[in-house]
Amino acid sequence: MRETGVGGAEESCKQVEGRAAVPGWRLVPMRLNQNTLLLGRKVVLVPYTAEHVPRYHEWMQSEELQRLTASEPLTLEQEYAMQRSWQEDADKCTFIVLDAEKWQAQPAAAEESCMVGDVNLFLTDPGDPTLGEVEVMIAEPSSRGKGLGTEAALMMLSYGVTKLGLTKFEAKIGQGNEPSLRMFRKLHFEQVAVSSVFQEVTLRLTMSEPQQRWLLEQTSHVEEKSYRDRLTESC
Repeated sequence: MRETGVGGAEESCKQVEGRAAVPGWRLVPMRLNQNTLLLGRKVVLVPYTAEHVPRYHEWMQSEELQRLTASEPLTLEQEYAMQRSWQEDADKCTFIVLDAEKWQAQPAAAEESCMVGDVNLFLTDPGDPTLGEVEVMIAEPSSRGKGLGTEAALMMLSYGVTKLGLTKFEAKIGQGNEPSLRMFRKLHFEQVAVSSVFQEVTLRLTMSEPQQRWLLEQTSHVEEKSYRDRLTESC
């Protein structure tokens, strides 16, 4: 993960400004999900660990992803340091996205071989702990356009509601990123702002009771498991 954050949706990703943790404010997200595995139909969400860094580092050597994230390439050592810092961040919640079909077909396979992207929640406003910014990246080109990003986003939204107490979500998408814009609109996000300076669109979703019921229905199939138990089974 980049300190600036990585996002996007089915087709790409984007950059947001880095956010420092605020002392005493919501000191839970990355620590809360350290032993959480979420199993969906198309994707599996797992905590971001050192095992995932080499593959993530390979992704970020791509000029396309560097352009879309406005990122400079890091060394592998810097990437490991970044992963360690994300584990301790109080205002970020990150899962690595695995291809569920590959993951289930080879139970003992290294997760690195099943990785397709990541999904993030940023707690962006110390004055409003119910607001989170959501980002999804499907980095593997062969995995795009198959609904993996949509399910990963739904699962993360549900996690934010049920585990983090979030009731409002924002997504900031590049103006030219039509696949991402379509995906978030499909998830009931509505456009609230356009920045000509940053050339991005801000979309927002407020979790009314009907919206929350819809979200929980969409993710009712998701199973939550112990990540450590999974690692033990794989040994």
